[in-house]
Amino acid sequence: MNAKMRTLIAAALVIGIASGPAVAHAASVPAPAPAPAASAAAERIGPLVSTPPNAAALEAAIAGLGPRHNDATAALVRVGGTAGCWQGSSGTADIRTGRDAVEQGRFRAGSVTKVFTAAVVLQLASEGRVDLDGPVRRHLPGVVPDRYGAVTVRQLLNHTSGIPAADGPGDSFEAQWEHRFDVTDPRAQVANAVAKEREFAPGSAQHYLNINYTVLGVLIEKVTGMRYEDAVGARILGPLGLHRTSFPGRTETRIQGPHNRGYQAIPKADGSRELRDVTEWNSSDRWAAGDIISTTADLERFTVALFSGRVVPKDRLEEMFTVPDVKDFASGEPAAMTAGLSRTVLPDGTVAWGKTGGRHGYNSAIGATRDLSRTLAYSVNATDAKGRDMNPVALGVIMAAFTK
Repeated sequence: MNAKMRTLIAAALVIGIASGPAVAHAASVPAPAPAPAASAAAERIGPLVSTPPNAAALEAAIAGLGPRHNDATAALVRVGGTAGCWQGSSGTADIRTGRDAVEQGRFRAGSVTKVFTAAVVLQLASEGRVDLDGPVRRHLPGVVPDRYGAVTVRQLLNHTSGIPAADGPGDSFEAQWEHRFDVTDPRAQVANAVAKEREFAPGSAQHYLNINYTVLGVLIEKVTGMRYEDAVGARILGPLGLHRTSFPGRTETRIQGPHNRGYQAIPKADGSRELRDVTEWNSSDRWAAGDIISTTADLERFTVALFSGRVVPKDRLEEMFTVPDVKDFASGEPAAMTAGLSRTVLPDGTVAWGKTGGRHGYNSAIGATRDLSRTLAYSVNATDAKGRDMNPVALGVIMAAFTK
């Protein structure tokens, strides 16, 4: 693959991130029984992944990680699907002790949270409790003001609402570090955002912003009468047996259970760098848009169930595979986001659907072909997880997982 194509793929995947050394430990395992086809309407632009995972390429993608690696201290990767499976880990769990990466460790999955949020909203739509084409003000009259009266639930789901981002501490790492233990009220975030002028007319462009899913979290609470976290637990985590997936809550700053610590590389005056431990962080500012904690095994199980129609009823599942016919607000390129997922066309024509996520110290993703011949879940302990560019290790994992 040439550098230009690799750059284009990285650009398509970066949404949601802004995302002695140990050797790779890997194990190939037999393929599971075929999963049900996702939908007769599945898109088939090019060849679907139908060959076993390329173990050598996957091992190479995560080899040599640790405190001296430029881009990541650890990685956990789980590739599955009807064509075969592969699992691997590499790197260091804690640079103070030098322990090897925890193969089944928990991690902050960032914006992968949005897939869970979208799934609950689509469940409520299937139950007739939410009208996707109805104004969100119908459910939240005291939250969304008249100036946003035309914004629909569907436009929140696919980031075409025009609602601007809420104010925060700033984009720089140091600004966010100073406020890492702040507790944020999601309703205050929504109030701050909707007090501003809209970015564009609802439905006329796409701008990927957390605020859309913060509003959806408030919507879920209003419609279900439950806390957002409890609604996701009752509707998805419990039924699927995702026992290692959780929400930290508004005040918890730690990752409960075994995990690999996250680090941010800080340049020093002498040209060297400090790896600052960023594992403990309050994620309430991301809430329904990005504060879930999970494992690769749980995320793989969720992905298979979702694409198989066992999470969102099939009468609504197509929303997750429908890209609005608008342009991206920032780049002017065609939109790529759907209700919870994003669409990427790989160099061989294979269409992959998934979601990346980035929290300081952690890049993560889920992805799959529509027919589930290939699935992917990973966590990469990136040393610049919220950087503008796609982490090279994460990109290497994706390309190794989906290309032949």
